[in-house]
Amino acid sequence: MGEWVPDVLGDEFQQLTLPLEPDAEGDVVATVVRALPEPRPWWSLRDRRPLADVDVLYVHGWSDYFFQKRLARFWTSRGARFFALDLRKYGRSLRPGQTPGFITDLAEYDADIEAALAARGDAAGRRLVLLGHSTGGLTLSLWASRHPDEVDAVILNSPWLEFQLGAARPAIAPMVELQARWWPKDAAPQVDLGFYTRAQNEVADPEDPMEVDLAWRPEQTMTVHAAWLHAILQGHRMVSAGLHIDAPICVLLSARTAVPRRWSDELTRADSVLVVDDIARAALRLGSSVTVERIDGALHDVFLSRHEAREDAYARLERWVTGWVASR
Repeated sequence: MGEWVPDVLGDEFQQLTLPLEPDAEGDVVATVVRALPEPRPWWSLRDRRPLADVDVLYVHGWSDYFFQKRLARFWTSRGARFFALDLRKYGRSLRPGQTPGFITDLAEYDADIEAALAARGDAAGRRLVLLGHSTGGLTLSLWASRHPDEVDAVILNSPWLEFQLGAARPAIAPMVELQARWWPKDAAPQVDLGFYTRAQNEVADPEDPMEVDLAWRPEQTMTVHAAWLHAILQGHRMVSAGLHIDAPICVLLSARTAVPRRWSDELTRADSVLVVDDIARAALRLGSSVTVERIDGALHDVFLSRHEAREDAYARLERWVTGWVASR
């Protein structure tokens, strides 16, 4: 394994490149980022931190990468070790000549996840919390169901657990499967006018600023290819059939959906990506212990919402984590 080096997020973070098996496009890597906890004054060293035995692994969504400094600080300030994974062909892991985000089976990410977990170092006696946003939430849910003995808690930020046209998924899936088999890199029809990015910019919180690399997180979503969409629909089918995550699960969602046909202020107070009522119902199929938190005024990424909704999201996360710690 290589060496940890400074990360683009600054002195608080380091990154490690994780070599993976090459594919038809050449060498493949993932990248794990770790947050460095702030030094503690000598008089506080005896204070027990509630998450001192916890490791957190964050996985981003589609057309995205890790850049949320405050989210990392939430965990490290409570004693946890925080790691974030830029999956293959995303963000820090994207290499020249590669098709951004392209994959044919979400299970291929098992190698990325396992490499990131190995990069933690000594994990004996430590509890593992998986934290996923959107497509990352779907990916981690499937992984947690396949690895029940390795996960202690799952936290999902607007996980993409069902297709936006969920009722039509059984009819769409066979056509997408055929296209994926014969023309895997065909572009799927999509319309993204950049309204979600605009909404984030309009509600940006000066107390929690974000710096985004548009090469890694473009204003309009990356091209969706047939084989990737087929992999997503297969994941949705498995969620619909029911997963078996033994660990307790917390799902954070906006209170409502807004359809982005044209720009309006409503898009700054709702999820314009997913149908949140469908996601809330699908979440109940993940396991036997699921808490669904609906946050008024939240965007698709609840931690990038306007100030009031953002603070509400962190308060609900704090409450759930506190209860989880107390129950162990």
